[in-house]
Amino acid sequence: MAAPVVVGLDGSEASLTAVRWAAHEASARGLVLHLLHSWGPQPPDTPHTHEGTERQHYRDRIIDEADEIAHKLYPELAITTEQVTEPAVQALVDHCGQATLMVLGSRGRGALAGFLLGSVSLHVLGRAECPVVTVRVKESCTPEDAQAGDAEAEIVVGVQDVPPVGEAVLEFAFTAADTHHRTLRAVRAWGPPTIVSPVPTAPPTLPDEVTLFTSGEERALAETLAPWQRKFPGVEVIQHVESGSAAPVLLGAAGCAGLLVVGRRTHRSPMRLGPVAHAALHHACCPVAVVPHD
Repeated sequence: MAAPVVVGLDGSEASLTAVRWAAHEASARGLVLHLLHSWGPQPPDTPHTHEGTERQHYRDRIIDEADEIAHKLYPELAITTEQVTEPAVQALVDHCGQATLMVLGSRGRGALAGFLLGSVSLHVLGRAECPVVTVRVKESCTPEDAQAGDAEAEIVVGVQDVPPVGEAVLEFAFTAADTHHRTLRAVRAWGPPTIVSPVPTAPPTLPDEVTLFTSGEERALAETLAPWQRKFPGVEVIQHVESGSAAPVLLGAAGCAGLLVVGRRTHRSPMRLGPVAHAALHHACCPVAVVPHD
């Protein structure tokens, strides 16, 4: 049996937004939705301080409310629930090893409630063995941005590495595009060649060299995508090559996306995310999937 889609719950509206997204994903993929709530030690700035019977009722309500929302949206969806006593980060990380993907809610800038606090979610993102999707609307986003997850929105994936490094990232992106019948935009950023000249007034770049570098990057991207396009012939792919730093190029391409997919190298020290993943998590308006890879 395929591993479930796991969603972390903390009782906040942000986590219920994550439930809605996760339920849609589980339904589309034909997977079980697993609702997980940790009631073990929480971060000191967790806003809820329930004791005894009141706390038990509160924990039950968190699960019941999420279950009701998911069942109302997708009546045929198989749903399992679990309450655990482990600290939130450990509970989430442990479940990543038995999940197809994990979904976390986020309120955007500043502290988040419960075990979806920014510091906690970063710990999970840095240690997770499975893809982790954060679902939230940033304060800087417009209402139009918030609705970018409709059926026409593209899935955007950053392709800076070549196989075999980026295979897990591309597999996740192509699978998502195929599952939801979305166009996939594959984005590759490159820096223009540096031209050193003894003449101060000389132009910083030569048009022919810029064209040459662009063509080379386009070929590299096409070669990287080719086996995946053969594997997923029904996915329409847009190849997007642009001069500039990876993070701003990727964020610019994802302005109206329904999902942004980025990679995380697993050989980094624990809890370390690369600059592109950090930029996506802090500035993208759409859901962001962080996919671990070697």
